Amino acid sequence: MIIHLTQENFDETVNTGLPVLIDFWAVWCMPCTMFSPIVEEAAKKLEGRAIVAKLNIDEQPALAERFRVMSIPTVVVLKNGKEANRSVGIIPLEELLALIN
Repeated sequence: MIIHLTQENFDETVNTGLPVLIDFWAVWCMPCTMFSPIVEEAAKKLEGRAIVAKLNIDEQPALAERFRVMSIPTVVVLKNGKEANRSVGIIPLEELLALIN
């Protein structure tokens, strides 16, 4: 399951004790569209071990700015609410899963 992050549910989502993988994206971003099925597959494989979330930078610009997201797709992994890993651009599923471990 993928959670859609907003300013309203952000803190409660990242403070569950599980690692959180956030995909920063936008509707108009073609690479983001191509990356989406990989993120969905990661969500299935990480079920119960991590939270997979998507954050639309156009709808949540303050959160995108908070994480200094300059280009998309960007994936940020949070552990205990702190950034533990980051990747910019489309990456294969194996690399995406490795960001969590």
